[in-house]
Amino acid sequence: MDLNSYKFYETERLIIKPTTLEDAEFIYDLMNMPKWLKFIGDRNINSIKDAAEYIQNKMLSQLERLGFSNNTIITKEKGLKIGTCGLYEREGKEGFDIGFAFLPEFERMGYAHEAANKLIEVAFNELGITTINAYTLADNYSSQRLLTKLGMACIGTTTLPNDPEELLHYRINRFLS
Repeated sequence: MDLNSYKFYETERLIIKPTTLEDAEFIYDLMNMPKWLKFIGDRNINSIKDAAEYIQNKMLSQLERLGFSNNTIITKEKGLKIGTCGLYEREGKEGFDIGFAFLPEFERMGYAHEAANKLIEVAFNELGITTINAYTLADNYSSQRLLTKLGMACIGTTTLPNDPEELLHYRINRFLS
């Protein structure tokens, strides 16, 4: 797979690049953080090898199929991998949703808003997506604040396939003129 054929994006402080197998150690660390396990869920990533397989099977397969997927977020200033943000095709749900996760030391610094806002802009203006969804737990208040700040509105509750836990469902639509 030639990653040069996929776009990298930049914001004032960030580089947003497709997640690759080179990110396996970072993805392993991120997906095993207590907040990830609590608010996103255990994906059974118990080794860097598991992370690489997850990247290959979930992230890169969607990237190859749709041209977008999960992104690793890197600071321009120091080149640090600080989180992920992406647009996802979720099994059993119509359309695409946005998701994000950041290492604890990089939370509450505006990075998640900066990355997610850029991806919403790309979705609406480059990818032709007209609706973006997001799902979060009722007790994930920081995620809810961010989704609201991004202009998303809570439209109710839902569940995901094979998961009985009720989630808040947020949505933003592109208004076509």
